[in-house]
Amino acid sequence: MKETISVEEFKNKIKRVLITEEEIAEAVAKLGKDIDAIYDGRPILLVSILKGAFVFMADVCRAVNVPCEIGFMCAKSYYDGTESAGVVKITMDIDKDISKYHVVVVEDIIDTGRTLNDIVKMLKARNPLSLRVVTLLDKPSRRLVDFKPDAALFTIPDHFVIGYGLDCAEYYRNLPYIAEFKEE
Repeated sequence: MKETISVEEFKNKIKRVLITEEEIAEAVAKLGKDIDAIYDGRPILLVSILKGAFVFMADVCRAVNVPCEIGFMCAKSYYDGTESAGVVKITMDIDKDISKYHVVVVEDIIDTGRTLNDIVKMLKARNPLSLRVVTLLDKPSRRLVDFKPDAALFTIPDHFVIGYGLDCAEYYRNLPYIAEFKEE
C-alpha cells in the first residue's frame, strides 16, 4: 500500500515556482491560435499522453477553434521516482484508426525523448494525414535520442518539475503552476 503524505510534507517539497499559472494560460492561448492557423478549419485528433498531459490537453482542447476529437495513450518511463527507468512501456493505446486524421500529440514534458520518439514512430506507421507533437515543457539538455517537438511552450533546465499534471509518485498534479521539486 502506498504511503500518504501530510499537507505540510506536500508543501515542503515545492522548492520554487518556475512557471506561473498566468504564464501557462498565455502560452496555451497562443498555441491554440497557432494550431487553428496550421489546420485552417480541418478537423484534428488531439492525443494526450497520460497521465501527465491530461491537464495540458484539456486546456489545449478548449483553446482551439478547429473541430477536434480527443484520444488517449499511456506510456510509462518514470516509476515512482525522479529518474527515468530508461524503458518506455505503452500501457494503453489509442482506440481509433488514425489514418483519416491530422494528429496532434499533446505531451507534458520531453526529457530524454525516448517516450515520444517511440510513440511518434508507432503513430507514423499508422499513416495519419499529418502528425505534430506539442509539449508543455522541453528539457533538451537531457535528450538521449534525436527528437524535437513541433512546438514547445517552455524550455526548462534540468530540474525535476511538478504541477499542472506533472507528478512525483502521483502527487502534485493538482498544482496550477509548474514548480521545482525539492529533492532530499
